Amino acid sequence: MQIVKDVWDFIQNQILGMKWLNSLICSFLEIIGIDTESRLGGSIQFFIYDTIKIILMLGILIFVISYIQSYFPPERTKKILCRFHGLGANVIAALLGTVTPFCSCSSIPLFIGFTSAGLPLGVTFSFLISSPMVDLGSLVLLMSIFGWKVAIVYVVLGLAIAVAGGTLIEKLHLEEQVEEFIRNRHSIDIPQEKLHIKDRIQYAFRQVLSTVKKVALYILIGVAIGAFIHNWIPEEWIVQILGTGNLFGVVIATIAGIPMYADIFGTIPIAEALLSKGALLGVVLSFMMAVTTLSLPSMIMLRKAVKPKLLAIFIAICTVGIIIVGYAFNAFQYLLI
Repeated sequence: MQIVKDVWDFIQNQILGMKWLNSLICSFLEIIGIDTESRLGGSIQFFIYDTIKIILMLGILIFVISYIQSYFPPERTKKILCRFHGLGANVIAALLGTVTPFCSCSSIPLFIGFTSAGLPLGVTFSFLISSPMVDLGSLVLLMSIFGWKVAIVYVVLGLAIAVAGGTLIEKLHLEEQVEEFIRNRHSIDIPQEKLHIKDRIQYAFRQVLSTVKKVALYILIGVAIGAFIHNWIPEEWIVQILGTGNLFGVVIATIAGIPMYADIFGTIPIAEALLSKGALLGVVLSFMMAVTTLSLPSMIMLRKAVKPKLLAIFIAICTVGIIIVGYAFNAFQYLLI
């Protein structure tokens, strides 16, 4: 049993957490005369380490996920979803959302395509919620920062929000709240070209380059914010606002995340810094969920596809679900970390 634990600790710390990279950067900075124990030196170390780690893991994860995604083009996904009905369709839609693009804005065009193809509205919303909130990449990255228990519970609860939200929207029969140009649009069923392994590898490489270009700026901004919080914001401030002393920490974090726009890779360094400063786990994860699911740019895009009533219901369902998850994580934090 001890051997298994040692192997897992090695995977957790050296492969997923890349502690070797942190030590290497620390040694390099000390050689060139930068004191990593100082605020400025610590910020530089945090920035370099998290930037390299996230971009390196991002490239590997996108390649793997994009290769898997090459087997699930929109038409095939639509055919898969059409085979299921009721709650099962919502579950499958939420699961399929885990192998799609990484931010809410890139998921909305797929949502529009599925809706115009005639898929049930609740099913398409389950997909729309899970796609930015939960993906295979988030599972691996969360494991590298928070451990496997937090990562798995985060993914499970994220899928639960997607399934519950889609099911509730389906029960409310809000089809007339979808903009008319989408309801009257007809999808053309084009046969998918058979791809060989070489084609799939090339597709995965293109996705890596495309996605890194799109999110690199947000990663740099997120890491910079994380470095600032980690080394310059007094710990007592974070504890007072987002720690055990404030019962509304989850609500504050959820609301604070909405104006931002980033994918999960941009929020992780901020979350890591907040947690190290004493913020509660549920507060940190609520912030991440709000940023990835309810960002203001994605809500503006979604408004073009749905009417205000449906948009408000979608925001309300996601917000309530995120807040519930946040308080649940706070309640069981000491069992998960």
